[in-house]
Amino acid sequence: MDIQAQLKQDIQQAIAGLFRVEQPEEVALQPTKKEFEGLYTFVTFPLTKALRKSPVEIGQAIGAYLQEQSPVVSRFNVVQGFLNISIADSVWLNVLNTMLGDASFGTLPAKEQSVMVEFSSPNTNKPLHLGHLRNNFLGASVAEILKANGYDVVKTCLVNDRGIHICKSMLAYQHFGNGETPESAGLKGDHFIGKYYVMFDKAYKQQIEELVAGGMAKEEAEKKAPLILEAQALLRKWEQSDVETVALWRQMNEWVYAGFNATYRTIGVSFDKTYYESNTYLLGKDVIEEGLQKGVFYRKDDGSVWIDLTEEGLDQKLVLRSDGTSVYMTQDLGTTDLKFQDFHNDRYIWVVGNEQDYHFAVLFAILRRLGRSYADGLYHLSYGMVDLPSGKMKSREGTVVDADDLIQEMYDTAETRTRDLGKIEDFESEEARTLYHMLAMGALKYFLLKVDPKKRMLFNPQESVDFQGHTGPFIQYTHARICSVLRKAEQQGIHPAGSLPAVDLHPTEQQLIYLLSQYPQRLAEAGADYAPSYLAQYAYELAKTYNQFYADVSILSEPDAQKTVTRVALSKVVAETIQKAMGLLCIDVPTKM
Repeated sequence: MDIQAQLKQDIQQAIAGLFRVEQPEEVALQPTKKEFEGLYTFVTFPLTKALRKSPVEIGQAIGAYLQEQSPVVSRFNVVQGFLNISIADSVWLNVLNTMLGDASFGTLPAKEQSVMVEFSSPNTNKPLHLGHLRNNFLGASVAEILKANGYDVVKTCLVNDRGIHICKSMLAYQHFGNGETPESAGLKGDHFIGKYYVMFDKAYKQQIEELVAGGMAKEEAEKKAPLILEAQALLRKWEQSDVETVALWRQMNEWVYAGFNATYRTIGVSFDKTYYESNTYLLGKDVIEEGLQKGVFYRKDDGSVWIDLTEEGLDQKLVLRSDGTSVYMTQDLGTTDLKFQDFHNDRYIWVVGNEQDYHFAVLFAILRRLGRSYADGLYHLSYGMVDLPSGKMKSREGTVVDADDLIQEMYDTAETRTRDLGKIEDFESEEARTLYHMLAMGALKYFLLKVDPKKRMLFNPQESVDFQGHTGPFIQYTHARICSVLRKAEQQGIHPAGSLPAVDLHPTEQQLIYLLSQYPQRLAEAGADYAPSYLAQYAYELAKTYNQFYADVSILSEPDAQKTVTRVALSKVVAETIQKAMGLLCIDVPTKM
């Protein structure tokens, strides 16, 4: 039953029957304020002019009518022009019965549409860092939310594995590596390569300082320092497929990929297809030629190709250099065409930081001008940067917050907190390690996903692992608590099955059932807005309300056996829904702690 729809219909009938007038607009309901009894509130002020009665008089009349005639209303109260309406226990029990017997509750019907979510997109010159974690968690969660909304989803990653920044690491390894390997250095492959990227920057800056000390302007020194000239030469060699250069590039990338894959396994992220920039960077030149023929692009006197997007509120944009070489936009035009050829998705979502907002606005505008059939289904899921209490991160200077180090810190903190609280006294060592990892990843993912993606955020590792408050571990602990109740109920032979008995419900039971009934709507909203934060907030509300219910009423020690059965059934559906909501954030929940 759609309670709101039924209630709106009943209010319309009340107005028509009591006052002999039709409600001119659709009945609007709002949540009742917490300080008053009731679930829904109908505002009567707008009716006073037409009905020539006071707001309180109107509210009392409609309330009395509903209490007598509506199958969903149990009680009402009027506060000035606000009619606060309580829903009958029989209605809530019917809702709970429906959820209890529906294994597909919380999964929306198939949409017969497909969506590609591209995320992660690392560079092969450094390990993943905290910013990458927000990207990965957003992308993976949005993909799961869209699946639950009935879409076919493809998860892709475009690896930035070529270019001058990659050559910097390669050159530093040639100069300073002395045959060292990740194994001999005792480092993960991505950390190993990242070390050489930092080495290059340090040596390059030293050369700049020496040139400036010799009288050269800093801007000129940055262009003429021997290391940057060598790196540029190395890039040309790579583009010319020089055998030795390509062999070194392949070896260093293999080391990085091994490191990336280990991190991806730890954080539970995977892809259906990985694209590599080294295979796609030459794409797009045929798109430029097509655009020139269609009059979408124009060529300047120096031979460079441009597009004028001032009508779209953008400016003129270079799409091909005068020497015929590509820019990033050229490549992205070709790669987007390639993705469409590979999968023919209805929608394409890029999870990329907000520093690329302009780039994607231009990309989408160009594809619309070119008349691409998929152009209206393109979306940039833009997100803000992540800061730490210590400040901003810089990869070149080696001051990033490394993902692996942060994950280990989270694991250690989860272990310490859990031991201090004495929650694992009967755990085997492997079982305990699994729990620590689950709590660490739950804390990390939840903290990064509970915030609106567009907002820049401050990440506090210590705060995120708190077992109280708006955190992942608080919700995980609540799930474990419910599972403990369900195990004890099982031991006592309490098995809720069939139709639940008619009992009086406590207000927190009503609130819990109402929250549970909201899950499909919250899921649909999260899918429509690509917003994992909606489900994070929902899971927190549900866990918090269950804990209030747990404090307010007895479950297994309740003398009324029928109430016990109902409360066990309610606990079961809450546990299942928490697991579903957290699962869509890619967070596991423990069954015991």
